[in-house]
Amino acid sequence: MIQEYQLRILPEQAASEQSLKQYISREKGLDIRTIHAVRVLKKSIDARQRTIFVNVKAQVFINEEPAEKEFIETEYRNVEGRPQVIVVGAGPGGLFAALRLIERGLRPIVVERGKNVRDRKLDLARISRDHKVDAESNYSFGEGGAGAYSDGKLYTRSKKRGSVEKILNVFCQHGASTAILSDAHPHIGTDKLPRVIENMRNTILNCGGEVHFQTRMDRLIIENNRVVGIETNNGKTFRGPVILATGHSARDVYRWLYRNGVQIEAKGLAVGVRLEHPSQLIDQIQYHNKNGRGKYLPAAEYSFVQQVGGRGVYSFCMCPGGFVVPAASGPHQLVVNGMSPSNRGGRWSNSGMVVEIRPEDLLHPDLQVQAGELIEGSAEAETEALIAESQSHSDSAGQPHVLSMMRFQEKLEQLCWQQGNMRQTAPAQRMMDFTRKKLSYDLPETSYSPGLVSSPLHFWMPKFVGERLSQGFQLFGKSSRGFLTNEAVMIAVETRTSAPVRIIRDAETLQHVTVEGLFPCGEGAGYAGGIVSAGIDGERCADAAAAYLNL
Repeated sequence: MIQEYQLRILPEQAASEQSLKQYISREKGLDIRTIHAVRVLKKSIDARQRTIFVNVKAQVFINEEPAEKEFIETEYRNVEGRPQVIVVGAGPGGLFAALRLIERGLRPIVVERGKNVRDRKLDLARISRDHKVDAESNYSFGEGGAGAYSDGKLYTRSKKRGSVEKILNVFCQHGASTAILSDAHPHIGTDKLPRVIENMRNTILNCGGEVHFQTRMDRLIIENNRVVGIETNNGKTFRGPVILATGHSARDVYRWLYRNGVQIEAKGLAVGVRLEHPSQLIDQIQYHNKNGRGKYLPAAEYSFVQQVGGRGVYSFCMCPGGFVVPAASGPHQLVVNGMSPSNRGGRWSNSGMVVEIRPEDLLHPDLQVQAGELIEGSAEAETEALIAESQSHSDSAGQPHVLSMMRFQEKLEQLCWQQGNMRQTAPAQRMMDFTRKKLSYDLPETSYSPGLVSSPLHFWMPKFVGERLSQGFQLFGKSSRGFLTNEAVMIAVETRTSAPVRIIRDAETLQHVTVEGLFPCGEGAGYAGGIVSAGIDGERCADAAAAYLNL
């Protein structure tokens, strides 16, 4: 017999299968010897009051054994000799698109500009050690994409576009812990996700697909207004319809699309800083206990959002027990991101603290960054006309230029790099000093390994952003006592929250609105906001490609 129970219990009672058995036996009047197993279907922490509870939906196996596997396995068959589809990018959107193509009987050809997930590690270490950024192998480019080394958070609100459970089950099939199926905020961890990604790649290869690393798409092959393949930097040409899943930092792709008349539009995003607190302080605040989380609770999370001056100010990509990393994808850039290992056991907790910006906001004088502040020759080579246009955020009709948000990102990252002594040492300021517009004469210890340099962020960040951040921090401090503190440090600059461009596609066919055979996919195309939502979109684009090929 199988029974399901909804439990509201103390953390120590939810700590293990044995403690759950003891609780259920006692509360439900069952002989503990008859309880063969307890599986947690859903689990969440309720920390709203001083007494912390864990809400658990449990499946109890009485006098019978559970099925061997806790996840639903997808069957992947051999697709050698089948029609092929080109997948550009091996991030979550591209990987899930490739796996779904195999399900649909199509042969995926995956091209990835960066290195495989293991070889990337050497280039990531070089950023911190030597302050050298490889423009093709970094925290944004390479197998697994930006998500491979950014915590592996799997929580998403995008539940209407596809099956979140399917994505989580595929991760489990490739080696992720089955805890992601039950946790309210599932998370794999920076240390565990690379192995899972390798297993996904091996499935693609074992089924007859191809994966090409250090192979950058340089142009789409367009014939009679139809995409029929791609050309790459190493001279290889691949033919077939194209799922374009290049991620939110492939600015060369956006420029190529713009120059070649493939319709795109500017998209809103958010910019700000990484805010880092001691993890024990966040535990004390969130769990209402001066002793922190204790033995049975995980590192505490938080989520803040406020409206300030008509724009959202909010926390983003919160990493409990994690660390801040240098996430630039080219020279003369300084960008930060956050991640955490599976045990979330680090001394610090961080999150992006960002301000919403819309394309029309860039016409505001406070968001203009003077062209003279840019580093000469730092952007990719462009036509003279495009260079001239880059001096303005608006087009000839006075509307925001389609690349205006991307240019703003670039300019802010270059300005931050200058403030960081033209290295990957990040400009930083204590949190309360920032709200009081005071220079921080010293800085606290940090997880950011390239190092920090004290800088007046309140002075050089665009006022549109800085003033809203300051007001948001003060509001967060009122709602969560102790959060606004000089023990916290702001590390600049967080700009890669989402794509600055949307590659416009038809809502039904998912093809580009004017070019057949092109399926803009995932976060880089402007249709996702994280690992799971990108995976869902990858599967949808694979289905659309199958429909396009009448399969």
